[in-house]
Amino acid sequence: MGVFFMRSDFGNEKSEAPDTAGDYDVYQGNLALADLAEPMGFDSLWSVEHHFTGYTMVPDLLQVLSYMAARTRTIRLGTQCLILPWHNPARLAESIALFDNLAPGRLVLGFGRGLGRIEFEGLGVPMGESRDRFVEYSQLILNALERGYLEQDTPLVRQPKRWLRPAPTHTFKGRTYAAAVSPESLKVVAKLGMGLLIAPQKPWKTTIAEIEDYRNEYAKHHHDPPPQPIIACPLYCDESEDRAAEMGVRYIGQYYTNLLKHYELKGSHFEQTRNYEYYEQISRQLNSHETSQSERFFADLQVYGTPDQCIDKVAAIKEMTGCSEFIAYFSYSGLAQHDVQGSLELFHDKVQPKLRTF
Repeated sequence: MGVFFMRSDFGNEKSEAPDTAGDYDVYQGNLALADLAEPMGFDSLWSVEHHFTGYTMVPDLLQVLSYMAARTRTIRLGTQCLILPWHNPARLAESIALFDNLAPGRLVLGFGRGLGRIEFEGLGVPMGESRDRFVEYSQLILNALERGYLEQDTPLVRQPKRWLRPAPTHTFKGRTYAAAVSPESLKVVAKLGMGLLIAPQKPWKTTIAEIEDYRNEYAKHHHDPPPQPIIACPLYCDESEDRAAEMGVRYIGQYYTNLLKHYELKGSHFEQTRNYEYYEQISRQLNSHETSQSERFFADLQVYGTPDQCIDKVAAIKEMTGCSEFIAYFSYSGLAQHDVQGSLELFHDKVQPKLRTF
């Protein structure tokens, strides 16, 4: 079981002077929750990378996780995700190797190629190059972490041989994953030998079929079996079935609305952006449906309910996907701190012990 922290999800502010007065309080609240993860027996603690808005205020993901590594002893620390096109790949490989010396073997790498136009433009990275950069940067970083040195000559990466110092302490094989939503990205991730990080957003029948496609593609390029996927999603737990449903649908639905805003998933810019054709199709579909219907569909893919209902839903997800780990988001969409902590504590007391027996 894993727990996710540093979710704020306030949407995509584009004003010249956003209200930042609450940023410090958001951080302190999330860090307080993160401090509970290891004492509560969670196996891993995860966060994400985002820039320039209140959607999720983590512009330096490895810095945040390094801070948590120093406050913990054994819990694994996961990136969901480091967005490779936004980084210098040599510098990122060095940072990962350094982290592996500060917290040996505890880092779980999750990579992504990015989707937020506001972030690509703000960082000066051409969005249309994201897939090419993702592939070439992944190759450089993963090879460097295994052999101890950087070297590559590809169209986007002209890297002379340089050693990683300090050298990584452990292999990253088996602890490297990537987010893949489009069918094309599934093939790329399989070829690169990474596992899948899945945030439920499609009908489960579709997701199960895509996992099978990924496994078949993986088998074409590798002799070893693929890593089992990791599933990550919002969760709300309450003793009252009615309150759990009301809060889950409201706040997980709001999470979905904030996601639409941040990524501009109803926008037309995907039509002009290379390698985002799949999102052009998604945009058309979203514009043909009422947002309220989409919110409810999305909420029902996630986990909310009484402790018994949460147990059943997580168990069903594990059975459908064969996932090796389930990561829960407890803080999202401006959910009040006492509600977040109440949901987390109830999950820990009545759900987590049962899930460990599965």
